[in-house]
Amino acid sequence: MLKILTVLGARPQFIKAGVVSAEFAKRADITEVVVHTGQHFDANMSDVFFAELGMAKPDYFLDIHGGNHGAMTGRMMEAVETVLLSEKPDAVLVYGDTNSTLAGALAAAKLRIPVAHVEAGLRSFNMAMPEEVNRILADRISCWLFTPTELAARNLRHEGIADEQIVPVGDVMMYDVALHHGLRVQAGTGLMASLRLHRQGLCPCHRSPS
Repeated sequence: MLKILTVLGARPQFIKAGVVSAEFAKRADITEVVVHTGQHFDANMSDVFFAELGMAKPDYFLDIHGGNHGAMTGRMMEAVETVLLSEKPDAVLVYGDTNSTLAGALAAAKLRIPVAHVEAGLRSFNMAMPEEVNRILADRISCWLFTPTELAARNLRHEGIADEQIVPVGDVMMYDVALHHGLRVQAGTGLMASLRLHRQGLCPCHRSPS
């Protein structure tokens, strides 16, 4: 049995994880433990996503948010490390480029637990962005780098990442989420009916690097 510990903390990560966790749940040979750092914590930024996406409640909620980037990331690392020492997972899965991403990846790497990074290789080439620092560092210490685009894979190769570590999987945030949840938002049914909407669109809006 393979135990995977997933670290989440922000809205885009909840959306991506909803699809991946659903696939894990279908596998008899995989156990997933979900850790929510608390980076996005109130009902409209956290609970509603778990409810609407049909996700189980996290196994751990760390309730860490607020403060400067370094302080927040440090508190997350300490708390995630405690969970890792208790759960002893075979691998840690992180998404995107938030402080939760970096904290999860660093805590795992320091305990010599392999790290898998979904949305690896994206770059803005602007080191003034905290997200750029987070994604570059997470990529450097990950064993498996799941890339959404060929450009992302090229970025990683340019930075010296070995081809065998790069796994092209496509865009989980857009394509897989649309496929997975499409039937739940058909016009006149389910969520669309409750919102009294007759046309649908999928539009996640946030800063996206190249």
